[in-house]
Amino acid sequence: MERTLLKGVFSVRKGKTQLHKWAERQVILCGTSLIVASVKDSLTGKMHILPLVGGKVEEVKRRQHCLMFSSAGPQAQTYYVNFDTLADYQRWHRQASKVVSQTISLVDLSCYSLEEVPEYLFYCQDVTHLNLRHNFMSLDGPGGLSTAYFRRFAQLRSLNLSHNGLGVFPESLCEIQTLTELYLSCNGLSAVPARLENLQSLQTLCLDGNRLDSLPEELGKLSQLCSLGLSFNDFPLIPGVVERLGALDKLAMAGNRVETLDLFGLLRMTHIKSIDLRLNGLRCVKSETLEPVKHLTQLDLRDNQLTSLDLSSACSLETLQCQRNQLGALTLSGFTLRTLHARDNRLTTVNIYPVPNQLTHMDLSRNLLEYLPDWVCDSRKIEVLDVSHNLLSELPARLLSSLSLRKLLSGNNRLESLADLLDHIPLETLDLQHNKLRELPESFFYKALNLKYLNVSANALETIPPSSQSEESLSTLQELYLTGNKLNENCAALLVGHQNLRVLHMAYNQLQSFPASKLSKLEVLEELNLSGNKLKTIPSTVSSCKRLHTLIAHSNHISVFPEVLSLPEIKLVDVSCNELTEILLPESLPSTLQELDLSGNSSLMLEHKTLNLFSHISTLKLDQKPAVTAGDAQGTSTLWDHGYAEMCGQRNKLCVSVLAVDRFGDSPEAAYGIFDGDRNEEVSRLLQCTMGDVLAEEIQHSSVDSVYMSNTFLTSHRKLGMAGQKLGASALLCYIHHESSEPGRYFSLTVANVGTCQAVLCRDGQPLALSKVFSLEQSAEEMERVKLAKAIITEDNKVSGVTCCSRLLGCSYLFPWVLPKPWVHTEPLCSQDEFLILGNKALFQKVSYQEAVSTVLAVRDPRAAAKKLCTLAQSYGCRDNVGAVVVALHIGEDSCTCEPPLSTTEARGPPLPISVSPCDPATPSSSSGIASEFNSEMSASEVGSEAGSTASDEHPSLGPMARPERRCSLHPTATLWVYPALFQRQPSSATFSSNQSDNGLDSDDEAPLEGVISNGSKLEVEVDIHCCAFQLRSGPPESPKDLDGRHDSRGSDYPNSKMRRQNSVVVSATNGCLLAVCGREISDLKKSPSTSSLFGKKLSNGSVVALEDSHNIIEVALEAPKKKSGYFAAPAQQDPEDQLIIPPSLEQDVREQLRGQSPVVPGPPWCKRTAPLEHLRIIVPHQRG
Repeated sequence: MERTLLKGVFSVRKGKTQLHKWAERQVILCGTSLIVASVKDSLTGKMHILPLVGGKVEEVKRRQHCLMFSSAGPQAQTYYVNFDTLADYQRWHRQASKVVSQTISLVDLSCYSLEEVPEYLFYCQDVTHLNLRHNFMSLDGPGGLSTAYFRRFAQLRSLNLSHNGLGVFPESLCEIQTLTELYLSCNGLSAVPARLENLQSLQTLCLDGNRLDSLPEELGKLSQLCSLGLSFNDFPLIPGVVERLGALDKLAMAGNRVETLDLFGLLRMTHIKSIDLRLNGLRCVKSETLEPVKHLTQLDLRDNQLTSLDLSSACSLETLQCQRNQLGALTLSGFTLRTLHARDNRLTTVNIYPVPNQLTHMDLSRNLLEYLPDWVCDSRKIEVLDVSHNLLSELPARLLSSLSLRKLLSGNNRLESLADLLDHIPLETLDLQHNKLRELPESFFYKALNLKYLNVSANALETIPPSSQSEESLSTLQELYLTGNKLNENCAALLVGHQNLRVLHMAYNQLQSFPASKLSKLEVLEELNLSGNKLKTIPSTVSSCKRLHTLIAHSNHISVFPEVLSLPEIKLVDVSCNELTEILLPESLPSTLQELDLSGNSSLMLEHKTLNLFSHISTLKLDQKPAVTAGDAQGTSTLWDHGYAEMCGQRNKLCVSVLAVDRFGDSPEAAYGIFDGDRNEEVSRLLQCTMGDVLAEEIQHSSVDSVYMSNTFLTSHRKLGMAGQKLGASALLCYIHHESSEPGRYFSLTVANVGTCQAVLCRDGQPLALSKVFSLEQSAEEMERVKLAKAIITEDNKVSGVTCCSRLLGCSYLFPWVLPKPWVHTEPLCSQDEFLILGNKALFQKVSYQEAVSTVLAVRDPRAAAKKLCTLAQSYGCRDNVGAVVVALHIGEDSCTCEPPLSTTEARGPPLPISVSPCDPATPSSSSGIASEFNSEMSASEVGSEAGSTASDEHPSLGPMARPERRCSLHPTATLWVYPALFQRQPSSATFSSNQSDNGLDSDDEAPLEGVISNGSKLEVEVDIHCCAFQLRSGPPESPKDLDGRHDSRGSDYPNSKMRRQNSVVVSATNGCLLAVCGREISDLKKSPSTSSLFGKKLSNGSVVALEDSHNIIEVALEAPKKKSGYFAAPAQQDPEDQLIIPPSLEQDVREQLRGQSPVVPGPPWCKRTAPLEHLRIIVPHQRG
């Protein structure tokens, strides 16, 4: 729709007769066509396309403001459009008349979902260029490609039928002898007809992305053919017919199955100057001939399987690309060599003879070079040299003093020193990061006067050389990166001479201050990064840097907010992880301020006035005050916590989003994710907002990691809607959860990802990669899959020139080449697992796994660690968006704070006598709801305090042994209250009215029941489901009818019975009474004699009492195991004013049951324990007299 001229919603009628009614439709004048569509689904629904070229646009006189649009040809169609205003009518009439009257030479009908060529086109004699790509063209039918009507295109020169899925070459095209360009890519063609020789004027033939393995000999008669595209087919050899195509100068055969290249065979193809054999699985290049290959100037052998390469016979070779092979040795001719790209190999040496004096650009990065050959220093014209990521221990002095070298990249080597330079060398860019340099030459800066970019980050520098020998400096340095050294504040004074400095990074050094007088002289400074030092303040002279737009000073000891908010161009201020206490603000903030990060300042308190002043800032990051939860009230240890950082870099917008949920669901689970939209921010934002909810829903339907994670990604992909048609994003999602299938482990980490976002786990101080990078350059398996699907992979290794990723969420139009199916991996967590790092592509391109792990180990605080990772990536040269999430894990056994269980042989106090105590008549009945312990007005804090309260397992009179049982987050108590991501013990309450209860409890009861506690209003059973492994994920939940008991003869009825499912726990809720079940499937538990009481107590007469019957609740409680830990937790403190009154008719039964033996409640073998009755807290509702 980018060719839309006019559009609007008007009344439309189809046809000249009165049979059709007027209807409101969306009308679009797009290109040379009129499109009529539904108003609601104008872009996705059915569209009627009316070609206007050669047609008519006439005024309808019998209706006001009405136009008639007609197409050309005998099968012409007509639409009447009635406009609302005279202005609309005139505008449409004028524009449509231009379209109708124009003589068409170029017709673009691509992406219109056409099945036939519009008939009107056959009457357009002037068409010279016809584009029908990305349609569904058929061969048969009136407008099919096999029709004889194509002969009418007497002047057609260019025809594009790519991406139509034809399957067969349309031989009718061989009759259009005027064709000079024919494009038939991605049509599944397996053969080319011999009749193609009729197209004697053909100059360009594109057959990429088909299934061809041979060409007819007749193709050699096309004497004018100068461009032949055969990439991504199935050719095992270079076709012999190429020898006869004398006008052909470039052979494009990337992505075929050529395994051997014989240079002797190229001698017969003297017209071929450029050969592209990328992605062929090439294993051998034969150079047995002694005769030189003089005509070959460009050769592309990237992404093959070559182990050695000798091209010394190619004496005219100017450009060689052999990246991403397995080359150990490389031999070339240097007569005409201008460009050499050989990165990502195993080269230990490169032999070029004679000295390549024409060589200007050479890339030997990511190899195994221990030294540079002498010919490199002798080359007279070399301008750009990349030898980073090798094993170099020194750089030759002659190289550094080269009179032609302008850019030298030698980072990530083993350099310990740098040779002195000659005066006035032309070097402009020098990258020496990640070496072992302790110093730079004293004369470095005033000899390299042309130097504009210097990166010496991640070295061991203790000082830097002066900018000049005198006070006057001629330095032109603009960008200086000194991050990760051992520099102190004395070095800052040496920066004064670099008065053209725009970017200064001195993060993670040993600066305790920055001289105020020196900072004021850096007047053109635009970006300043002083993070990770020991600064207590930023000098007020920073206000002299009028061009400063970025100040990053996190992870220091700054207590006073820097005076930067008065700067006219300030955009970003990051003072997180400091010691700020207050902010002194000007009366108004600059309109340019876009991001302010104040997080990690625990003592900072902002007033409402300050917050209102910050309201216009698009990104404001502040600490959220943590809510007090039941787990906090218990003093439980935190299982994990996180920190994250997102930085725009030099991009204008942030396309990276982070999902971080420490408390995911009802149990101790967590979810973390990172999403990278590359150049778009829409998709990453949508995924951030929806993916957590989708995961929460999917884990309710399946417990299989590959199933619920795959469904989460596919559902999220579908939810992107229109935004996901052409836009996409890399996504990584991590889910920490209990793993019931492995009793010896407490938690597992399930990771799923598409694209280039990655996850790394630190285990025992070493990195463990958990994700898979779906990049064509890094995954041979994905590259092969995309090739088999006949995708076009461009020279920059992108699918259709769009993305380097083979799996993304979004980019639906690239299906089936780009898929949303994720890689899923589950890793059991252990006590050696210290933290988890999530990052996008930009982060791990600059920071290795090992460095990332070492960085976090040194910082520990997750937020500060994430900040440091992003800062390091930027200081190492990352100019793109970068994002990182650090999740600190504390799940080892050493984090458990549970008390050991008491022995079952411990002495217990004597049974309590049952005494009679009158009740307060002022206490209202339970039916009123006022005396309810947990009523609708109860606050969250009250719930937390109730959940956190613990009491003696026995009566207070039992002596000093009575004390609360302490629980930890690792071994939590039951989650019977919906609270975020923590197992917490919460009392469950069942309130019964007097006419519903059949236990006969009233005010005449005599004494409290041991182990049964009452507040006079309701029954409460508190249950600990510690170590529950029961899950319903393997199958559908039981029907509530299966769990409901039958009503007794007195007609007790609780219609509110329902089944509620929580993570890893099934809870049956019947009128507020909760029953937690663990260890087995419900069906198995029902059959087990030892657990039948949990699903209905079988009485001596054979009848079954319903679950919701009060007798059954008490009996189940009485049959609980009698040990101080296990499934049943310590009860909350009993209210001393409350007494449970038992009717005389039940007194004897209760006494007998209390004296009985307690059976063992079955459960998982690793947590099979018994518990005493005193661990149950039961409150039975009773009537007041």
